[in-house]
Amino acid sequence: MKSSILEQKIAASLKEATRSALGELADELDEIPMEVPKSAQHGELASSLAMKLAKKARTAPRVLAQKVTERFAAAAGSQGIAEWVDRAEVAGAGFINVHLSGRALQSVVPEILADPQGYGRGEAGRGRRALVEFVSANPTGPLTVAHGRQAALGDSLVRILRFSGYEVASEYYNNDVGVQIEALGASLLARSREAVGLEARFPENGYQGEYLKVIAEKMLEERGRDWLNDEVTAREQASDYARTHIMEMIRRDLDDFGVGFDRFFSQETLMQSGAVEEALTALKAKGSVYEKEGAVWLGSTAYGDDKDRVIVKSDKNYTYLMPDIAYHRDKFERGFDLLVDILGPDHHGYIARLKASQAALGNDPGKIHVLIAQLVTLYEGEKQLRMSTRAGEFITLRELVDEVGCDAARFFYLMRKSDSHLDFDLELAKRQSADNPVFYIQYVHARITSIQTTAKENGIETDAAVAADLETLGEPEEISLLRSLRLYPRAACGAAELLDPHLVVEYLNDLAACFHQFYQKHRVLGDDPRLVRARLLLIGAVKQVIRSGLHLLGVSAPEKM
Repeated sequence: MKSSILEQKIAASLKEATRSALGELADELDEIPMEVPKSAQHGELASSLAMKLAKKARTAPRVLAQKVTERFAAAAGSQGIAEWVDRAEVAGAGFINVHLSGRALQSVVPEILADPQGYGRGEAGRGRRALVEFVSANPTGPLTVAHGRQAALGDSLVRILRFSGYEVASEYYNNDVGVQIEALGASLLARSREAVGLEARFPENGYQGEYLKVIAEKMLEERGRDWLNDEVTAREQASDYARTHIMEMIRRDLDDFGVGFDRFFSQETLMQSGAVEEALTALKAKGSVYEKEGAVWLGSTAYGDDKDRVIVKSDKNYTYLMPDIAYHRDKFERGFDLLVDILGPDHHGYIARLKASQAALGNDPGKIHVLIAQLVTLYEGEKQLRMSTRAGEFITLRELVDEVGCDAARFFYLMRKSDSHLDFDLELAKRQSADNPVFYIQYVHARITSIQTTAKENGIETDAAVAADLETLGEPEEISLLRSLRLYPRAACGAAELLDPHLVVEYLNDLAACFHQFYQKHRVLGDDPRLVRARLLLIGAVKQVIRSGLHLLGVSAPEKM
């Protein structure tokens, strides 16, 4: 019986037992609360239903829980799962703990091996469409370490949402017009003039990174120096060349980081299409804007923002918010049910105004979920690596990946919740030992592959193993592995629901710890043929789940290490 189906039937059994004990009062719960106890001593599943109903039942939670557990066995029988449940018992303040039978725990192994790629997949997103927009760095310089965190988070979420049944599109919003692009062009022009010995006026708001000198040399090599003669057209050419060249560099960095996008959405194209004017007209038609001091304001306080926002300045130019309003209006018009934006740490105040703007247009702001990727601090052991005080100097994503590798970089980026500050230890990320968490998990996959290869070389086959062989799995470390394997669907589905890949990281750490404890204490290729077959099946299931979980994080599962 599939893990998710078994949990559903256990919940249905608890509901039936509650109705038997309390009658119609049981219907006060739309669904039976279920969670996984922290300690294996408390079983595989626990419910707080008695505590939720105690007040209305005017009964102490433990007394109520006892009444429900007394009726649970009969309810489990009527649901056809009596042989899959060992017992239900009352614990603590009134929790009902459910212990699965050995057969139920062991059944997870053939369930995984029968559908290695499908085990753990959710159904929550079936029939729903999601758009994940992330990175969206201005094409004014290379991707930094901070952008790398957004890239790892966004790509993992795309994978996790697809695994949960969503039809997912990934998108990069390219801010390829505006003041920053004009400053970029002026900066490249200045560097180009410097390179050929001409007088150069570097803009006050210019970009001073060394990368612009490299781009200037490349542009001069390709186009000569005649384009420098007319400063007006030269600046336009420089802007166009710089943004195009940098965007190509960004794409290469993302590709090498294992991150792809279904679409690069150009702000310039958005502006040229008339979509921004259309969005402004729509806001006016809704009565959501007003004029003051020559500017156009969005009445965003009416939709939960802390103050109204200027969207057209008195000089008739748009503020940065107005194109974003049009862009998100476009997202809604494309029919997505879930819109995920991943923004940098300085964008907390932007969330309310973004949601308010879409509410003002008549769109559902509840569909917008904004994740803030907090700052990253690099360390080498205990030494913090600081940015240079010279303007334009920073550590790039490519430099980080070249230093520690793609797998370690992606995994370390996801080791903390996105809204938590991340300390990234370069020394630890390069270490080839169990101290390195990504090595610790990947080594499980490689070690199991080695065991399977040895078994095959010795003529040990598991294809013909019968379910009865699994009955030999009863050691505490084996039971721990079985329990851990059962939790993978919950971890994957929880990560999709909460938009938090960190839950998958935590799960893989726990599963790897269970395997290493098992391996240190037990021989897989021992003397008892039935036990050998059972353990090979068990570790084969572990291998598949490790591979699946690492894939959700965008991390490889090596055969050898």
